[in-house]
Amino acid sequence: MLMSLSYTRQVEHNTSHITVAYGYRFELYIDECKTVQEACKGGMKCVNHFGGYLCLPHNARIIISNGEEEPTTAPPVGRGEVQPVAPVSRSEYSRVIHGSSHTLQCSVGFMLDAQNYCRDVNECLTANPCQHQCYNLIGSFICQCEVGYELASDSVSCQDINECEFSSYICQFQCVNQPGGYQCVCPDGYQLQGTRMCQDINECDTVHNCREDEMCWNYYGGFRCYPRNPCREPYVKTGEGRCRCQSPNVCRGLPPVIVYKYMSIFSDRSVPADIFQIQATSVYPNMVNTFTIKSGNEGGEFYLRRSSNVSAMLVMTKPLTGPREHVVDLEMVTQSNVLSYRSSSLLRLTIIVGPYPF
Repeated sequence: MLMSLSYTRQVEHNTSHITVAYGYRFELYIDECKTVQEACKGGMKCVNHFGGYLCLPHNARIIISNGEEEPTTAPPVGRGEVQPVAPVSRSEYSRVIHGSSHTLQCSVGFMLDAQNYCRDVNECLTANPCQHQCYNLIGSFICQCEVGYELASDSVSCQDINECEFSSYICQFQCVNQPGGYQCVCPDGYQLQGTRMCQDINECDTVHNCREDEMCWNYYGGFRCYPRNPCREPYVKTGEGRCRCQSPNVCRGLPPVIVYKYMSIFSDRSVPADIFQIQATSVYPNMVNTFTIKSGNEGGEFYLRRSSNVSAMLVMTKPLTGPREHVVDLEMVTQSNVLSYRSSSLLRLTIIVGPYPF
């Protein structure tokens, strides 16, 4: 601010005061930004001006011009002051007010209001530049995508995230990517349990095409039909899955009893694995039982581990890949040297290996 003052000097003569004006004129330049306490409030920056001062945002620029020469831009904001947030992919916008001697121009993201203040532009309300969600910032904006999407390189568009590429364990069987998400699917013979696990469907309880003289056996991933009466000449059925030879002369060299059993296992099961126990149904004194694999082990996939005098455990030694069916004959021989007694029975075990490891 400029002020005109008359400099006066007082001279004392005895008891009277004489004021002598020498007529000197001084012009005093006042910087209100330094003298006026809290000249600007609300986080505004004080800029000294001819005849007064201005309160502007910290990122505002002042261009001084006399109307003829190129305008001069005021010095940049000093260190420690708030810098404007860089705009995100948009054309520069500003509004200029021309005065008699200088011009005031707002930075990108701001515009002058009626009081010549640079006000923030809410781009989310005016242009809505984001594909999904827009959040306004001081002097700028930021875009955010919905769940299942990520921000593209242009910082405004959203592109789908392929969750199936994150991990091969996201689904138990197969992952199918979808816009904004994914879905787990199961193979034939299974149904989705929860969101990612596959559960075997028991077709024998729902729909199957077995005949009346057949029984339905469910295995992991499917089912099979087996004869309800597996006994063939010279054997006759004496119980559920139990066949006995009625003529010792005809069955000479054959096991007098054959028992049919069925079981299901997963594909590629870890080994070694105990899968089936064979046990004598009758126990007699002084009798010794021995257990052997008679057939069905040509590839060395199994062995019998004797666990007691009356039982043994069938152990799988190699991983089995399905779908496949293994028929293993397990023989138990009972004998007594004291009584000169020997008898044998055969357990025909059908092992159905499912096509998947679940």
